[in-house]
Amino acid sequence: MTKIFAHRGSKVDCPENTLSAFKKAIEVKADGIELDIHLTKDGEIVVIHDETIDRTTNGTGQVEDYTLAELQNFDAGSWFDESFKQERIPTLKEVFELLMKENFTGQLNIELKTDQKEYAGLVAKALALQLAYQLPFEIVYSSFNPTSLIEMHQLDQNQQLAFLLEKEEMFGFNFGDVEILTYHPGYELLEQVEEFNPTGLPLRVWTVNEQQHLQDCFNRQVEAIFTDDPKTALALRDVKK
Repeated sequence: MTKIFAHRGSKVDCPENTLSAFKKAIEVKADGIELDIHLTKDGEIVVIHDETIDRTTNGTGQVEDYTLAELQNFDAGSWFDESFKQERIPTLKEVFELLMKENFTGQLNIELKTDQKEYAGLVAKALALQLAYQLPFEIVYSSFNPTSLIEMHQLDQNQQLAFLLEKEEMFGFNFGDVEILTYHPGYELLEQVEEFNPTGLPLRVWTVNEQQHLQDCFNRQVEAIFTDDPKTALALRDVKK
């Protein structure tokens, strides 16, 4: 059965990549949650999609140019709805603690956002934070940047790794002895990846929102999909059981 991952949390209900969005994803019983991480000026791991804070806060500028304390002064919710004006950019630590408090036992997909900026130390810091907890849920690390996945493998060969694909030129990257457990293609690449996938790796497809595309993924029995509306996707999937 295709797993449903809440893309940046339950993004249709709450501002993306916030504690409210992750809590809502748990409430609707998503199988997994996806989020994105960057590093602050003072080396803290924060959860936000863009390299800048312009789109999802009332501030401007690069994430890496602010300390954590400075970033958390910004409003990360009012852009979505005034009722979320208390939302702040969360740390990965805060997300771990929320998921543990809410008894989440699914999979957490952490995207290493190193395809635009290298963020020296991000991979090691994420791993160290993960290992500092006894987490009741699985961690999967994904990235468009194969170097980050290789770095994670070198640090800990037990980590689950997934390669994000957004163009055909990425298909043939040679990871050597690094084991990639899943491919994460954009929906528009699904057919090409199915044809290319020589070893039959499981496919987790992003970002699938339209009903027709959801049904297509369920019919193809892909391993998982990432969606902004996990509640709707779950309802559609369960009808097809």
